[in-house]
Formats: sequence, C-alpha cells, structure tokens
Amino acid sequence: MDIGGSGIKGGLVDLEKGQLIGERVWIQTPQPSLPPPVYDVIGRIVAQFGWAGRIGVTFPGVMKDGVPHTAANVDKSWIGTNLAEGLEQLIPGTVQTLNDADAAGLAELRYGAGRGRSGVVLMLTFGTGIGSALFTNGVLVPNTEFGHIQVDGEDGEHRASAGVRDREHLGYPEWAARVDRYLDVLEAGLWPDLIIVGGEVSREAREWVPLLTTRTPVVPAQLQNDAGIVGAALAAAEASEAPSPARGALPPVRDK
Repeated sequence: MDIGGSGIKGGLVDLEKGQLIGERVWIQTPQPSLPPPVYDVIGRIVAQFGWAGRIGVTFPGVMKDGVPHTAANVDKSWIGTNLAEGLEQLIPGTVQTLNDADAAGLAELRYGAGRGRSGVVLMLTFGTGIGSALFTNGVLVPNTEFGHIQVDGEDGEHRASAGVRDREHLGYPEWAARVDRYLDVLEAGLWPDLIIVGGEVSREAREWVPLLTTRTPVVPAQLQNDAGIVGAALAAAEASEAPSPARGALPPVRDK
C-alpha cells in the first residue's frame, strides 16, 4: 500500500521479479485526509485482493516504529498516531510501515536502477514535494527528508518539485535548471555516487535529465510509480524474516 496526498494505491507484488501481479488499485485520498477515512480506503483496497498476510504501507512523512512524526501533504492529525496498530485493528494480517520515498528507494536498489550499485546512492522522488532515500553500500539511512534542505533561502521542494513545475507552468529547461541548483546543494554535502530520480516525471526523463549538469550520474527510476508499492511489500516481507521485529520497525534491507 502507498498512501499519498492525492491518491492511495495498492497491489499484490511478485517479490522474485519486483513487479505487480495484475493491476494496482487507486482510490482518491479523502479530503480532509484524516486517519479514519484513510484507514477505510486502505481496508477497501486490501479487501479487493482478499489478502490476509503481511502488508507493507508507506506514509508521506518521517516514520519511526509505526508512528508518523511528520505529515507531508496529508492532515497533520496523523502525527503521533500509530499507523501500524491502527490498521491492524481494521484489516487482517500484520502491518509494516515506512516512509514513502524510502520504500521507492528500496525497490530501485533491489530491482531497478540502483541494483548492484555500491557506494552512496541517493533516490529522489519528484511529486507534490520531493522525497528522498539515501543508501550506503545498499543499506538504507531512513527518514532523510532532503526535500526540506534549504536552497537559496527556502525548502528545495518549494522550488524544484514536480508540483511547482505544474503550478508555475514551467517548461522542462527552466525546471531542470532549478533541479540542477537543488542537486548542487545536495552534492556539496553528500557526494553521492549515483542519483536516481523517480516520481511521475521519471516517465518523461528524456525531456529533462539530459539537461542536468551535475557531476554525479543521474538516472531515471525503472519502476516509476510502482516503486512505492513494491518497496513496501519488500520491507514487509523482510521484516517478517527478521528475528522478532518490532511492530512497524524497519530492519536493514540489503541487495541480494
């Protein structure tokens, strides 16, 4: 399951291939996006698949032991609630939670553009905001939230997200220049070996990625908008294999 500010989507995942089994289900996020109606939507999606096993659920915010500590693009009443426990009261099976960009990064490191890559790999998801996932030699550093790094006096996502591009009707050259400036700031502090760019704009990567001038190689995500669902399922499966995982706690996920 992948909770977003505009939509909630879910699907069954083949973890051998890193692909969805059949079609994903998408339902518009309730407005306001309070916990009870969002829980209801997740329950409806899970019921459509008749699934009663372990479920991975992403959330657009910092996640620690099943509890959101921030809430980007969803209602702030989520902060301090226990997402994992709340869902387990409504649906069959047990729940594994994690940040949405972290989930997308896990999927890309295992199955996609980052597969087999060592060193420091940075995954960025460009949507309403900018999500981030950071890996060192295949191990996730969770909850990085690099969309909020200050760039010229404001959050990077306030200048370079795909949402800003849409709202300000920016062409790809103008938007790519903003992304370049944002990446320059990240590079100065992280010195990554590879940057993977995801989100819906990864579908049009050929229109803007060649315009970037950063020193770090930049490649588009291969799983595109399915990455969050695949990464959530992967995290859920590997948490179930770990010895006595805490509810909602994310164990290290390494490339196999």
